[in-house]
Amino acid sequence: MTADQIPPAKRSSRVIRPAAPGSLVVGAEDTLPGEAAVLRAAERSLSGERRGLGRFTPFLGPAFIAAVAYVDPGNFATNMAGGAQFGYLLLWVVLVANLMAMLIQSMSAKLGIATGLNLPEVCRERFSRPVTFLLWVQAELIAMATDVAEFVGAAIGINLITGLPLFPAALLTGVASFLILALQSRGFRKLEVVIAAFVGVIVIAFGFQVFVAEPSASGIARGLFVPGFDGTESVLLAVGILGATCMPHVIYQHSALTQRRVVGATEEARRKIFRFELVDVVIALSIAGLINMSMFITAAAVFHSRGLYEVGNDLNAVYDGLGVYVGTSAAIMFGVALLASGLSSSSVGTMAGQVVMQGFIRRQIPLTLRRTITMVPALVIIAIGVNPSKALVLSQVVLSFGIPFALIPLLLFCRNRALMGSLVNRRSTTVAAVVVTIVIVGLNAFLLEQTLLA
Repeated sequence: MTADQIPPAKRSSRVIRPAAPGSLVVGAEDTLPGEAAVLRAAERSLSGERRGLGRFTPFLGPAFIAAVAYVDPGNFATNMAGGAQFGYLLLWVVLVANLMAMLIQSMSAKLGIATGLNLPEVCRERFSRPVTFLLWVQAELIAMATDVAEFVGAAIGINLITGLPLFPAALLTGVASFLILALQSRGFRKLEVVIAAFVGVIVIAFGFQVFVAEPSASGIARGLFVPGFDGTESVLLAVGILGATCMPHVIYQHSALTQRRVVGATEEARRKIFRFELVDVVIALSIAGLINMSMFITAAAVFHSRGLYEVGNDLNAVYDGLGVYVGTSAAIMFGVALLASGLSSSSVGTMAGQVVMQGFIRRQIPLTLRRTITMVPALVIIAIGVNPSKALVLSQVVLSFGIPFALIPLLLFCRNRALMGSLVNRRSTTVAAVVVTIVIVGLNAFLLEQTLLA
């Protein structure tokens, strides 16, 4: 089945309006005014009327939402620990992981553009009902584990900045995330702008920290471009960074973000849309990669250089250490960045959970109810006094179980010409994707074994 053969009802939850003669973009009858402006601008970009950098702007946004998963609180913990313990040594691993993420997210975006369906919906169409049900169950568990990490991270951020105890901070996080999710009802552009603003806050925070930390330029260059290890611990940390390259929920989510945003009326239009979205992926994930590198560099310059190798293992200790050795402003910026990361990523995680439920079993519950349900495990964990940093680590272990169930179907679908049409993976892309999939799945299996046997 090609994209042109997919019934309109399956292309989007909206009522599709047939394209006008000569139009390159399909509309929707309930399009909001802001979205209509984006569609008109996209039409002009696809037809060549818009030129220069402005032709990319209608397509920027989906990857910025997806990129939030790559700078979530779990990444804060891993990167700060890695930089404190090994300095600049493993910066090259962050670079490789970021390139792998670009490949994966571009395939997810392409699936939505080519088929008008998101990954869970394609799974439902292609797999048997028992398989689909099992995929849905594991995806729901993964969504909840994801939300725990991000919710706890935001609560820690509030606690660090204000001194508010974790449980009230968690409740405040819930209120804030409700407000962010409410933006969905006002169109995709407003939500994209808010999420991008959160990413901007994180960029500014870590840009400031790198500046005041005064890192070694030669150390950064060597760490980025000269691969190396320093004992078994550094190998294990590198495995952890690479293994955490993709998050299952954001693979599902990215295909949903592109499936109904700008819908091409022809095969040629869809190819052009994907080329524009590829720019979105490269820009957004490059920013995410720079943020992760900045975390490493800050920890290396502030803690590793002083022999404080264990400080990075606890986010509270990182905050205190930044205040002592770099200044109160740097510590506050770290807390603000962690809060921005937790709020944005928890909102995206809730959205991904809705995509999973709608796609696999065609059920929908109000986002406010889903937000409440996914808040409960995090609130319970905080209420009973579980160490927040430990909760972050355990949530990442749970996520490892879900990676093959998202990544392998994505690979199978993107190489299927009958499904993808002219946007089917090239042979070289498929080979690269197979290698990346084997590496990520294998490393996660190894990490699970090491964690469970520890």
